[in-house]
Amino acid sequence: MAKLWTVAEVLDFAAADFSKRGMERPRLEAELLLAALLGVPRIALYTGFDKPLAAEELAAFRASIELRRAGEPSAYITGTREFWSLGFAVDRSVLVPRPDTETLVQAALDRLAGGPVLDLCTGSGCVAVALAHSKPDLVVDATDLSTDACRVAEANAARHGVSSRVRVRQGDLFEAVPPGVRYAVIVSNPPYVPDAEIDGLSPEVRCEPRMALAGGADGLDLVRRIVADAPSHLVPGGLLLLEIDPRQAADVAGALGADGFETPGEIVRDLAGRDRIVALRLA
Repeated sequence: MAKLWTVAEVLDFAAADFSKRGMERPRLEAELLLAALLGVPRIALYTGFDKPLAAEELAAFRASIELRRAGEPSAYITGTREFWSLGFAVDRSVLVPRPDTETLVQAALDRLAGGPVLDLCTGSGCVAVALAHSKPDLVVDATDLSTDACRVAEANAARHGVSSRVRVRQGDLFEAVPPGVRYAVIVSNPPYVPDAEIDGLSPEVRCEPRMALAGGADGLDLVRRIVADAPSHLVPGGLLLLEIDPRQAADVAGALGADGFETPGEIVRDLAGRDRIVALRLA
């Protein structure tokens, strides 16, 4: 008779396996995979430690472990990732939402006096949806060059009941913006990884869309375009908030030599104390 594996046993096995492979949060990774497979919240794993897995559940969990071993991000395996205490659908067409980007949402909420807001390079729509969900009267235009990313963002807006206020538009940065509209705040988590560094990133990150990572030779190609073009899309005194690599903070705070912004911009640190957001205010 085949051994019956309990929830506790398979979690211990997977966590130990992931730990040996150098994953940063092996136990959490195992719990996320198993909870998604069983269709239960993570807390239910703890109240059901002694529950044996059915043969098909065990086989499916083994398949998930194999995918994770191969470098597939857990969010792509489960199809979801939590951000701003909300669940977001994700697939290989979008970046996996990260806790660092919650700093961008908080920085915008701390400075918002009104709308509308523009979210450039929206990806999964996590920033736009989090903002609209936090402020029930806020209207957010969200743009992305990728048609597939726009599909995911629209699905996430619908999932959280903000479709009427998060208007997803496909196009290249400001080209997707309706003519004549000016925004109180523009937010963006643009590609900012220097091209030469991408091949050295972790296997998980290399699974994510290169278009959403690659920022040119110094990582600032799209950032420069956004900073140069944003003034003509902001109201007087409007604010541009950019997520960046901490190494880029000083250059971006200086507005990269572009006209129109008060400099130096404000630098906002993430929860780890790293320079993460630059806030530039239109003069």
